[in-house]
Amino acid sequence: MRLTAEEEAILAGRRGEPARRALQMQIATGEFFGAEWMVPVTSAHLTGDPESMGDAGLAFVEDLVRQGARFVVPTTTNSCNVDLALYREFGQPEEVAQKERRLRELITAMGGILLTSCTNYQAVAQPRFGEHLAWGDTGTVIYANAVCGAQSNFEGGPASYAAALTGRVPAYGMHLPECRRGTHLIEVRDQPRSVSDWGALGVLVGRRLTNYWLVPVFTGLEVEPDSDGLKQLGATLASYGSLAMFHLVGMTPEARTLEEAFGGQKPRERIVVEPGDLDRAYRSFLPEKEKVDLVVSGTPHLSLFEVRTLARLLEGKKVSASTMLLLTTNAPVKALADQEGYTRAIEAAGGRIVVGVCYYIMTPREMARRYGLRTIVTDSAKLANIIAAYGYNPIFRPTAECVEAAVTGRIAR
Repeated sequence: MRLTAEEEAILAGRRGEPARRALQMQIATGEFFGAEWMVPVTSAHLTGDPESMGDAGLAFVEDLVRQGARFVVPTTTNSCNVDLALYREFGQPEEVAQKERRLRELITAMGGILLTSCTNYQAVAQPRFGEHLAWGDTGTVIYANAVCGAQSNFEGGPASYAAALTGRVPAYGMHLPECRRGTHLIEVRDQPRSVSDWGALGVLVGRRLTNYWLVPVFTGLEVEPDSDGLKQLGATLASYGSLAMFHLVGMTPEARTLEEAFGGQKPRERIVVEPGDLDRAYRSFLPEKEKVDLVVSGTPHLSLFEVRTLARLLEGKKVSASTMLLLTTNAPVKALADQEGYTRAIEAAGGRIVVGVCYYIMTPREMARRYGLRTIVTDSAKLANIIAAYGYNPIFRPTAECVEAAVTGRIAR
């Protein structure tokens, strides 16, 4: 790889041992993917919670701090395992909370910002067109690429730390124009009408396209999604298909026309979303029983507008005594929800807002054992995709049906 004078200085150890080791790793990654140079990034978003990174991961971060590591670009943290104010109420292990506290201390020591959210782009960091980033969470990356026109690969685990320490990443994948062009044409004839419908659309396409290097181009849309709809579409495509980019013709910044979206090339395949397909995506998640144990909303984290919608749907209602209702979001949204009275309305109905966590990393096996949880109803297609691996029976439904399931404690089979 061709290195700049600054990169040569890092590699020579003149910026410290952690940065030298980080750049070595990045060069090896770049050479694997055929990158010829590095690109500077303006921010990093760290992935790696104590449960998924394990003791080895925590020791890795401890070692960085011991050697004097400092982040050189603005760096935020992704979702965590525990809400430190509520974990005892949920019976989560004290050991996990202790590790979370220690990880936060270490990240703070390196100059990181403890956002603990998978929606940094809605909370603090809306990137601009063409900006190079080093973000780790897949939902954040696909949103930045597709919606903002920024440029990032999935910088998972140690790769996100490396970028925060060096301020650069190898130039491959989504940092190159040729990798951002459309590959598959998606003709939409079943129009999304709600935020969760955009997730259903993501299910249909993500199940078909399961390769990081594929880029769907959606056409035929008669409605424009808001930020929350785009969030659900992107997170679902990333979860089901490992996709890092999509285009909506006439709506997203690199797809003003169909020709621009494909870079003048012909699509490899045409996929048609027929009338009724969105409903079939929902109904492909089959309940084993009518009784609902748990209802969860907030993967990715809820925006203030989504919290408001849920508060209004719950107005004058009570969550079933046999069902748990959890909403997950970040601290900035929770503070505003408190201010606007949404938290009070949700808690009055029997729901709980949990801060900083996503349920699938909220020690879900321990939660299932403690509370006897099996059937989970959610308006998040991403959560429905992931949580089955933890022994749950996931049911993906529109938001209003999720609230109804929480109130009645039942779901139609």
